Amino acid sequence: MWFELRYVEMAEVVVLLDLSISPFGSRVRIALAEKGIKYEYREEEVKDKIILNKSSLLLQMNPIHKKIPVLIHNGKPICESLIIVQYIDEVWNDKSPLLPSDPYERAQAMFWADFVDKKIYDCGKKIWMNKGEEQEPGKQELIECLKLLEGELGDKPYFGGDNLGFVDVALLPLHCWFYAYETCGNFSIEVECPKLVAWAKRCMERESVLNSLPNQNLVYDYILQVRKRTGIE
Repeated sequence: MWFELRYVEMAEVVVLLDLSISPFGSRVRIALAEKGIKYEYREEEVKDKIILNKSSLLLQMNPIHKKIPVLIHNGKPICESLIIVQYIDEVWNDKSPLLPSDPYERAQAMFWADFVDKKIYDCGKKIWMNKGEEQEPGKQELIECLKLLEGELGDKPYFGGDNLGFVDVALLPLHCWFYAYETCGNFSIEVECPKLVAWAKRCMERESVLNSLPNQNLVYDYILQVRKRTGIE
């Protein structure tokens, strides 16, 4: 019996290669926290808050993209944040499901998570990597996208309905970047999208979310460093 228990314990070796400020890594941390999964966290080294000094393990585990996050489960790597979150949901499916069981609802959740993946970060980058009038297209596009997400949220407490779901996990980490977008772009997301900001505040009351996200001031500091380095500031 002792050997059997020891074997089960050894079989669940979970390691996360990550960068604490990464919104994509934060998705994985939220999913693991929601599931109550214990894991070893390995932070990739950053030089001057900007340059990622990629570890040999990261290059070995993700030789194609060479990016974080990478989840290593029993020695096998899983890459790309939404794929990792889906994997976590399928492997540890005994509690806190993130994706609906109904095929259509599941497809809709994956559609909106993909929308977040393809739109929100890039819209934000158009704001903080520019200045003045050059920021306007990014600001307009970001607000349009967030309003579409507000429409999808509707009157539900979470995108997943009564419980935190796949779309919530996809979008929440980017909320930490809103302060930087607003400060760099001199506008207010809360004024334009109050329902979405209220949703984020509600989610931040969850321990799994609060403990998995970087402080918005650290994100802003990182963005300022990038702006100075690239000559924008």
